Amino acid sequence: MASQDYSARHLTVLEGLEAVRKRPGMYIGSTDSRGLMHCLWELIDNSVDESVGGHGSDITVQIHADGSVQVGDHGRGVPVDIEPRTGLTGLELVFTKLHAGGKFGAGSYAASGGLHGVGASVVNALAERLDVEVDRDGKTWGMSFHRGEPGVFHDTPEGPSPSSAFEPFVDGSELTVLGTVKKGVTGTRVRFWPDPQIFGKGAAFTPAELSERARQTAFLVPGLAIHVDDHTSGENVRTTFSAAGGLADFMEFLAPDQPVVGPWHFHGEGQFEETVPVLDDTGKLESRDVVRTAAVDVVVQWGTGYDTVQKSFVNIIQTPKGGTHQQGFDLALVKTLRAEIEKNARKLKVGKDKVEKDDILAGLTAIIAVRVPEPQFEGQTKEVLGTPGIKAIVSQVVSEGLGQKLTSSKREDKAFAALLQEKIVAEMKTRVSARALKETQRRKNALESSTLPTKLVDCRSKETEGSELFIVEGDSALGTAKLARDSEHQALLPIRGKILNTQKASVQDMLDNQECAAIIQVVGAGSGRTFDVTQARYGKIIIMSDADVDGAHIRTLLLTLFFRYMRPLVEEGRVYAAVPPLHRVVVNGRGKAPKEIIYTYSEDELRSLLDTLQKQGKTYQEPIQRYKGLGEMDADQLAETTMNRDNRMLRRVRVSDAENASRVFELLMGNEVAPRRDFIVQGPGLASERIDA
Repeated sequence: MASQDYSARHLTVLEGLEAVRKRPGMYIGSTDSRGLMHCLWELIDNSVDESVGGHGSDITVQIHADGSVQVGDHGRGVPVDIEPRTGLTGLELVFTKLHAGGKFGAGSYAASGGLHGVGASVVNALAERLDVEVDRDGKTWGMSFHRGEPGVFHDTPEGPSPSSAFEPFVDGSELTVLGTVKKGVTGTRVRFWPDPQIFGKGAAFTPAELSERARQTAFLVPGLAIHVDDHTSGENVRTTFSAAGGLADFMEFLAPDQPVVGPWHFHGEGQFEETVPVLDDTGKLESRDVVRTAAVDVVVQWGTGYDTVQKSFVNIIQTPKGGTHQQGFDLALVKTLRAEIEKNARKLKVGKDKVEKDDILAGLTAIIAVRVPEPQFEGQTKEVLGTPGIKAIVSQVVSEGLGQKLTSSKREDKAFAALLQEKIVAEMKTRVSARALKETQRRKNALESSTLPTKLVDCRSKETEGSELFIVEGDSALGTAKLARDSEHQALLPIRGKILNTQKASVQDMLDNQECAAIIQVVGAGSGRTFDVTQARYGKIIIMSDADVDGAHIRTLLLTLFFRYMRPLVEEGRVYAAVPPLHRVVVNGRGKAPKEIIYTYSEDELRSLLDTLQKQGKTYQEPIQRYKGLGEMDADQLAETTMNRDNRMLRRVRVSDAENASRVFELLMGNEVAPRRDFIVQGPGLASERIDA
């Protein structure tokens, strides 16, 4: 029976670990099999760090039939002496205190996978039972924990089990001497039973995933042997992973195709400075500027295929979501190769097109491995490296190494450099041709299937990027806009009057409406759930309506259509409202000075301008021209004020809060009249401000 005593000692032990049990996802990502495997990685990584430091070359991982797992190594062993500041043994300190362990101090580890103490104590907190055995000082020492609390399990002859009676320590913890070992023999063994209160019923250790991680680690640490013993079938099935060739063997294993260029191996190191909190002699944290040295190893190879395989590691820990080291690699790769290809542009017949990152990554297999003391990860799961200084170091190592290969006078390197540039340029030309064909086919299909192709005045450009569709109000505005537009990039679609109110209408009514159907056909990306924003034929959709009440109403109806049936366009900020001027003021010049034309966009702006002109003693022509519609403007005036990219003003329509926007649209365009009337009475003009903001 567990002791019913509850002393201050229990509070001290559990105060930190209880936070881990309440929010396990913050530390291991999830409480399914993925989180369970992360606990195993924490234990394995601690053993690997010992091996990297030159202490032991064998690690054994045992998966037991009862759902537990054990990790053993021949490292130095967790310290068992008393830590003077806390009065606890090193073993208990590491397994019960967050942020405690050898990797927080200086000298114990040059580079480690994680922060020793965080991983071990987190695993302990999430274990129904955890047993630790340490070979050190000629003895085998042991201690057990129940959900993070140290004590003694009274096991039956059947063997250790988390259901055995547990007696926690009350007055003080003590290590148990389990036996003796030969002089010089050291090592640590940790057995972990997952807590069913934390992990779901389906959570289990995955032998296949373990084998993949063990193989990967063996490649990264040449000379290390990892033995995986699987007891789940009732028999012991042992698999050993070891690789003497290191990253070269890893590249051969990873590459999905035959090499065309490489493998090229770049390695180097650099220093960066960071401010870190350090424990002083009194145990207090103080900030110090520390100079770090980071080592970089990168292997790249381009193959005959098109798949890209990239693996990045920090101190043997894989970072599947990249980080600053991945950013530095990508930056150097693109910058160096793009510069070299531009230098040989005439020879390679590049033309005006530019090489993009995807062209360079096609067929690339890359391994990026860095070693850095106390890396900063974004979260305890260590999926993203956050240390800022690593980016520049990796970028420099890759730039220098790649640059030397591309400019080398050796026959082999020159042949590889030429092959690589030709492969990248071929990828670029294939991409450009495929995109041109796709755009042409898309435009062809859209126009052929449209019921109103004659009304669309299309642009000549076949590219989506840079092209614009102006939805204009009426045929009169269309005539002026035709003369004012940039026919290379700007297309025009006129609509007749006010389109259907799609907030009230059914989907079928919307599709049957001639104007709505024309807009959907011309945009070319479908509607509703089938809308695919990548298929949109224009980069920008610009609503160009008159600057009056009817124009605002038409703009609102169009925005309702886009919001309900083509919302991704709005969410990506690709829908705009043109802002035509209301007034044209011709200011008389003094003497022989030319006349100045000033456009204003509201009555307040006009009054302010006239007051300013009066104070300056300037005169202007009367009557002041007021535009009632776009059709009243000359083509050059419309181009200058509304369509010319250098002078015009557009309002980008955004949906920062879809739920709130939906409520506003329902208020403005829905069936309930009374709330809309109150809204208009309380805030005239507020509706258009909300929509256009």
